[in-house]
Amino acid sequence: MLTFAAMKQPLTENGGLPAHILWTLAIVAGVSVANLYYNQPLLNLMRHDLGVSEFQANLIATLTQAGYALGLLFIVPLGDLYRRKRIILLNFFLLIFSLSTLAAAHDIRLIWAASLVTGICSITPQIFVPVASQFSRPENKGRNVGIVISGLLTGILGSRVLSGFIGEALGWRDMYIIAAGLMLVCAVVTLRVLPDIAPTFHGTYGGLMRSLLTLVKEHPALRVYSVRAGLAFGSFLGLWSCLAFKMGQAPFCADSDVIGGLGLCGIAGALTASFVGKYVKRVGIRTFNYIGCGLFLAAWASFCFCGQTYAGIVAGVLLIDIGMQCIQLSNQTSIFEVCPSASNRVNTIFMTTYFVGGSLGTLLAGSCWHAWGWAGVTGMGAALTLGSLLLTLCTRR
Repeated sequence: MLTFAAMKQPLTENGGLPAHILWTLAIVAGVSVANLYYNQPLLNLMRHDLGVSEFQANLIATLTQAGYALGLLFIVPLGDLYRRKRIILLNFFLLIFSLSTLAAAHDIRLIWAASLVTGICSITPQIFVPVASQFSRPENKGRNVGIVISGLLTGILGSRVLSGFIGEALGWRDMYIIAAGLMLVCAVVTLRVLPDIAPTFHGTYGGLMRSLLTLVKEHPALRVYSVRAGLAFGSFLGLWSCLAFKMGQAPFCADSDVIGGLGLCGIAGALTASFVGKYVKRVGIRTFNYIGCGLFLAAWASFCFCGQTYAGIVAGVLLIDIGMQCIQLSNQTSIFEVCPSASNRVNTIFMTTYFVGGSLGTLLAGSCWHAWGWAGVTGMGAALTLGSLLLTLCTRR
């Protein structure tokens, strides 16, 4: 039986990741990433309560995703320069403040600001993913990264379901009070379980950030992996940023609990994650990207031609969730082979591009919804998917 002292032993690169740490990474990643997605089923409730337009409500989701991209770019690299536990704990306490602000604010501008901070500080899972890769035995790296990503995806899935039901039963503000409490619990768990991990970069913050550009220039594969996953994620978030508006109209006239319940379809994506992580080398990264883009296009076809029925919506959500994991996991598990000693920085480049794509998709979807309705959203989603597919067709990676 492990003693507390044994649990605190330092990790060694490629030396193996203890099960209790791996599952802590997976669970805390899921709980913390949920902060990015609580707002998606609640946008209609927030819009009516705050008395703002659909476009202004959509900016809540856009700014949350944009904040996450900023956090990925400017905070995640610090994991190579400073001890990661300190960075994680500081982010948790800032999240408690921003989530409490969201629960109490009545001014849309303050909501936007708190959403931006929430996005910036919700980057903990992207510090955890490199840990799973860096300290796992070589034969277990893909599997362990897949487990952490599965936890992350379960958090995304659970966040939409939970916020939909809490929003309907108690109101959207109570959801953010609960979220602040969950961040306090995560801070305590992280303090007790996660060991200190020594920095791998010795230099200044400026030098650290300049090294990101060097990595981008020297590794074409990293550019390809990042951009095609980002385009796909923009397509994926374009759906979720406007689905609440679509489902609130006839013939559905659905409340937030029904919209959140659609997130249960994402369990297929969560189950897919560990499979992709395990078999990406055997099946091949290009094959998984072809499969993912094919599923995306089938999903958008379902949304376009069968989008007036629950069957069409559910089928589309299932297809797009599985497709997203085929694309994300095949690319993300491959980036750590590009430069293992710079795992946080490599993941920063990948995930920053990924969420810039997500923010772009969210913004484009909101604009297309405002101009052309659901048809515009489906056209935008298909176009971003085709961009991702074209990049795979035009490269050998």
